[in-house]
Amino acid sequence: MSRPAVVVDDVAKKFKLFHERHDSLKSTILSGRRARYEEFWALDGVSFEVREGSTIGLIGENGSGKSTLLKCMARILLPDRGRITISGKVSALLELGAGFHPDLSGRENVYLNASILGMSKKEVDLRFDDIVSFAGLERFIDTPVKNYSSGMYVRLGFSVAINVEPEVLLVDEILAVGDEEFQERSAEKFAELKRSGCTIVVVSHSLDQMRSICEEVVLLEHGKLVAIGKSGEIVDKYLGHVRDDRRAREAEERARYRALVPTDEPAEIPLVSCFELLDDEGHPTSTARSNDPLTVRVTYDARRIGEPVRVALSIYRTDGAHVVSLNTGYGIAMGEAGEDGSVTVDYRIPSLPLQTGVYEWSLALHDTDMLHIFERAERLRFDVTPGDFHDQRGLVDLGGEFVTRGSVS
Repeated sequence: MSRPAVVVDDVAKKFKLFHERHDSLKSTILSGRRARYEEFWALDGVSFEVREGSTIGLIGENGSGKSTLLKCMARILLPDRGRITISGKVSALLELGAGFHPDLSGRENVYLNASILGMSKKEVDLRFDDIVSFAGLERFIDTPVKNYSSGMYVRLGFSVAINVEPEVLLVDEILAVGDEEFQERSAEKFAELKRSGCTIVVVSHSLDQMRSICEEVVLLEHGKLVAIGKSGEIVDKYLGHVRDDRRAREAEERARYRALVPTDEPAEIPLVSCFELLDDEGHPTSTARSNDPLTVRVTYDARRIGEPVRVALSIYRTDGAHVVSLNTGYGIAMGEAGEDGSVTVDYRIPSLPLQTGVYEWSLALHDTDMLHIFERAERLRFDVTPGDFHDQRGLVDLGGEFVTRGSVS
């Protein structure tokens, strides 16, 4: 076992939440009392260790204490209780370009910011061309940074911080700065640091990113550590909490909506009477496992439409990523309707190829030429959980297998 590079020991940090604030001595005297506030513990008794050369992630809801803990590690904030011990040279990618002076040129700010991060002038001289080249700002390096775009500003800040060659790197939600090309260079540099043995602590709301780059993940909730372990296990645990909370909120919102809808007015009857997911046994479900069978069932009133219909389905991840769109082809004829004029269409998936996450099915009834929409149904949200074999990353599970030939002596 490698020795710990970061030790977080019973760390607690509190802030004052003011209910009122006096901006001057005069307002304090006139009010006759001090401004009222309450204490808020952003961190409360957090303890864990980060092994040298490993990458660990901090996850949790907004306000759980992730960024506060990272700032305590970076010595930007001091804990009110406990201690953080870090072995090695630290670089923090928190607020990029925070040390830049707007009236100084990019060149001057490189030297200024690098010195704040602990580099000597000689070291900056040796790394200067690499820093500027990485940021892609060769033409603008002698321009005052107040004339930079926001993208140029953060690219230069990122480039300085990433080229310090730290032994411990602290990262807060900034791995997606700049354009696509710069993001690729940043990802390559990040991977290079990992290979070199750099210890990395990262905060990100991208759970797919946490699964792929972190060996371990710390789950924080209201300033307390609630779980620590292998990244996949802890991310799944967190997603389970989020899923349960979301369903409880949705149930409350539906109940509140039903209470507000007038009952004395006749509601318009929708064309779609059923839009649901079924598990392998035909039971309605809102959760599916990767590689398990799944059926989407749609029932609509064909008699009221009066012409052939295309049933169009799409899947979107809740971050907006479009997964797939499909439809029934030329159209479902009127002759297929039942006695009550309804048609039921099942779309059967023998092995769901989606990775873990939250997704939504969308449904639309089109005419055969896809020029007119008879009706759109409310999106159907569902959760995908890991299957029996879950060792892939990304959006889809290819479902393939590795075949090995030969032998190793």
